Amino acid sequence: MASSTAISCLAALLLLAAAAAPAFAAEKETRLRVYWHDVVSGGPNATVAQVAQAPSSNASATGFGGISVIDDPLTEGPSLTSRLLGRAQGMYVSAGKDSLSLLMAMNFVFVDGAYNGSSIAIIGPNQADRAVREMPVVGGTGVFRFARGYCQLRTHWFDAKTGDATVEYKIHLRHD
Repeated sequence: MASSTAISCLAALLLLAAAAAPAFAAEKETRLRVYWHDVVSGGPNATVAQVAQAPSSNASATGFGGISVIDDPLTEGPSLTSRLLGRAQGMYVSAGKDSLSLLMAMNFVFVDGAYNGSSIAIIGPNQADRAVREMPVVGGTGVFRFARGYCQLRTHWFDAKTGDATVEYKIHLRHD
């Protein structure tokens, strides 16, 4: 009796696996490249607002304990004046006491082209002092529903005096 139950369970698992196979085959892969512009300077045109800091943040070389909210432009090219593809809306926390490491949580909300109205959710560490770093994509909406994947980040430009930066995001996604 036990062996017939095992065989029935195995047959049910095989049927479930066969039924799920077409769903995986329909999955899409998308690769994008956008430029993220963090404009700290610029007065009323700044895209970053520091909303909190620890008493020791100003004395820290890394700004440890600072929290900023962003609404950064995402463009097609490295120039801030190139075509606007979307906005990076979210926040980052200076989480590295001894190195420039940020905890970032943001949505890339697309406002132009084939992905208009869609978004991806990115959350994770950004060790900004490294030449190349990686962050996970943990979800998405619209065209990117059920998205998962990763971003590779490279700083294209950084102004140490103002804190302004342009970062290239190469995004690799799998989604419905």
